Amino acid sequence: MDSVIDKAFAAALYGDGHEGLDTGASLLAAAPGADPELRRRGEEFLRRAWRDGWQPADVVRLVRRDLDEPHVHLAVSLIRAETAGYAHLPPRWTAQLADLAPAGAAAPRPRDRFSDATVHLELYRLLLRLPRIEPVGPPPGDTVPGPVEGEPRALTRIRALLAKAEATGYPEEAEALTAKAQELMARHSLDEALLAARTHARDTPGACRVGVDAPYETAKAILLDSVAAANRCRAVWNEAYGFSTVVGFPADLEAVELLYTSLLVQGTAAMTKAEAGQRAAGRKRTKTFRQTFLLAYAHRIGARLAEAGEHAVSEAAAQGVAARDSLLPVLAAREVAVGERAERMFPETTTTRVRGATDGEGWTHGTAAADRAHLPPRPEGPALP
Repeated sequence: MDSVIDKAFAAALYGDGHEGLDTGASLLAAAPGADPELRRRGEEFLRRAWRDGWQPADVVRLVRRDLDEPHVHLAVSLIRAETAGYAHLPPRWTAQLADLAPAGAAAPRPRDRFSDATVHLELYRLLLRLPRIEPVGPPPGDTVPGPVEGEPRALTRIRALLAKAEATGYPEEAEALTAKAQELMARHSLDEALLAARTHARDTPGACRVGVDAPYETAKAILLDSVAAANRCRAVWNEAYGFSTVVGFPADLEAVELLYTSLLVQGTAAMTKAEAGQRAAGRKRTKTFRQTFLLAYAHRIGARLAEAGEHAVSEAAAQGVAARDSLLPVLAAREVAVGERAERMFPETTTTRVRGATDGEGWTHGTAAADRAHLPPRPEGPALP
């Protein structure tokens, strides 16, 4: 059956037209015995993607953006099967796999074997064309098992505060909860930095990828950039593939992921509410309003988050001269280490020109929502590789 697979792949995967895809799907549809080998080849494509720096969440995000739901279900199924063969998975992979479509979720039933083969080939064409990207961790198979640790108590408290901020219908309460969460994040980061310095731990910057999905991805990337900067991290946006790579120390990376997700939820909810008011008043330019709202929301956030972080540093330094003298050099050294790691990963970056902030009402409402929820970024756009 290998010859059938090879002929189908030669026709479908190495050209751009639909004719080759139809030829390959026809060959596979007529050869039911090739199905096991067809899936095995899909797992091989995934292993190549892991070696080229991709992770499960990255692949599924791209499939969801560029293809359809049957392709997403197939990708999830192949990822689950391929990753089940490893004794140990890299850090963050377990959480990513848990966030994929539920294992028992029913996949859309293909209309016929030809349709099913077409879905396979379209997915494989996408996987085959994935470029090499900067890795943010080891691929599976290179992972050395470490001690299993529970989540730090501080992060559990932070998650609870942010969940309350997202759920409350009172803007003032959301602001207070979000500000408290950022202060706890900053304090947790400072404690981790001092502990690493005192114990001479080999704590080095790492990296993670955070999805930045359409629509209004520029504003979302700016928001993430602001959250990263406020937590002593660096974010580099890859617009083409819908994610930003965040470089920082582990505790800070956790803080960035948690806070960005929560602020995006809060900002989207505030935008929807403000837009409903605009529509009730007879306005129809909802796309322009939304885009400007989110840009203003993002623009108003970094400074307020930075204030919360600086307050935590000041409080720690105020505990005494010894604390101040030990803390500030540690933070300076970590900032240098993060910058050097980011420069090694992305030696060439550029900044984007932000466009689209043309709706005065959207800017006013977005700024007000940021004031209520505690958010904004830097004046320049996010870094791009």
